[in-house]
Order: sequence, then structure tokens, then C-alpha cells
Amino acid sequence: MRVEQRQRCFTALLCLILSLILSQAAFAYDNPDLLPDHQTSVIDLARVLTEQQRTTLDNSLQEYENETGWKLRVLTQFEKTPGLAVRDFWQLDERSVLVIADPRGGNLLNFNVGDALFALMPRLFWVELQTRYGNQYYVRDNGEDGSVLGAINAIETCLDRGGCQLVPGLPKEQSLWSLVTSILGGLIAGFAAFPKKEGAIISWGWLALFSPLWIMLFGIFGIAPVITRTTELLPVARNCLGFIGSIIAAYLVAQAILTPKTNSE
Repeated sequence: MRVEQRQRCFTALLCLILSLILSQAAFAYDNPDLLPDHQTSVIDLARVLTEQQRTTLDNSLQEYENETGWKLRVLTQFEKTPGLAVRDFWQLDERSVLVIADPRGGNLLNFNVGDALFALMPRLFWVELQTRYGNQYYVRDNGEDGSVLGAINAIETCLDRGGCQLVPGLPKEQSLWSLVTSILGGLIAGFAAFPKKEGAIISWGWLALFSPLWIMLFGIFGIAPVITRTTELLPVARNCLGFIGSIIAAYLVAQAILTPKTNSE
């Protein structure tokens, strides 16, 4: 078991190192021969996008730049890259974001971000954006094109909002995890609330004693990730119902187990 864990850790570390190396590949050298002979917002060397997707995305990014002043550019590469030449070709500056898609790494996406954008979206945002839309599972389920387009949409959404601390939207995995932690917090609160003295209804002392644990599970891991990423009420209501329902269930189970039974004569 330990050998398997070590192998997994080594594989994950190797993928991370390879991803970091490849993230610098776009600026490793200068190869202007790979650049198109006309201005475009998308250079799709890896053929990630269809022709229609490239045309639509190119027009959309150009319109977005004209309306907002933010310059978003997309470069996909596989075996060859224009490298440093894209900086002059696109005149990348502090208001620019270059989305790099390279299927060779453990993570598809990398970002070259202008300084002006870090004031609106901190480094944590870009790390989460990469891990959410560029991970192998997301790419497998949505395709490389879905990964690129999803990341672009998230960036534009945050720029339109005036900035984001976290990536908007609630992934299915995070939604499920928040529900699980809410239920677990409710179970702990329910067992703690069961009275230990005869005649009492709720054990406030034990409930308060375990409050750091169930508040953390329900509040920090169950509700906070939801309300900071989406304005939808359904996930919040679902987690609250799961929390309350698990409190009641745990209380009743504790009552059935711990309440002494009297033998009728």
C-alpha cells in the first residue's frame, strides 16, 4: 500500500514538474515563422478548435477588446511554438492575458497574465482556473476545446464583474463535497446535542464543545465555497436541508441507542 502511495506521489510530482517546464515553452525561444501572416486573436497550432470555433472566438475576443480594453489571446501548441515571437505579434502588455493550451503536460492550460489583471484576480484565482478547466478529467469530459472556451468565459465573467477572488461557478465535485461536509457537520451536531442528563432536551454544553468542528464542516466547507462561487439558491438550500436532516437523524439514532429501556412488569 505504501509502495503504491509513493508511486502515485512520484507520478504526481513528475507531472507537476513537466507542466511547469512546458508552461515556459511558449516563451522558450523565438520562432516567428509559425505566426500567421494576418492579425488574429487565436493561433491554433495544435488544432484544438474547429474552424468555426476559431472564427467565432477570434471575432468575440476582438469585440471584447474593443469594448473593454482587455486583450485576451489564445495560443495552442503541441510540438512547435512561436515562443517569444507572440509578444511582439500581439503586443502583449499589462492589460493582456495569454491562454496557452499544450496537451503534452499534466495540465492542458497555462496563463501569461499582465500585471493590471492581478489587481482584479489574484494568483490564487489563476491557479484555481488552471486546475479546474485544465485538469485531465475536465478535458476528458469536455474536450480540449471546452477547456479553452470555459477558461476564456470565466476570465471575461470576472472582468465584467470588476474582479474575482475565486473562479465563478460551482463544479460538480465541489458541490458534492460541500453537501457531504454539511451532512457530516450535522451528524456531529446531532450526536453532541443529545442530552446526557435525564429530563434535558438538548445538551447545550456538548453542542458548544463540538461547535468548532461542526461549524467548520457546515460553514467553512459546506456553505462558504457555494456562496462565494455562485448566486444560485438551490445548492445553499440543499446543503442546509442536509445539515438539518442529519442533525435530526443523528439525534434520533442517539436517542434510540443511549436511552435506557425500562422493562415492563
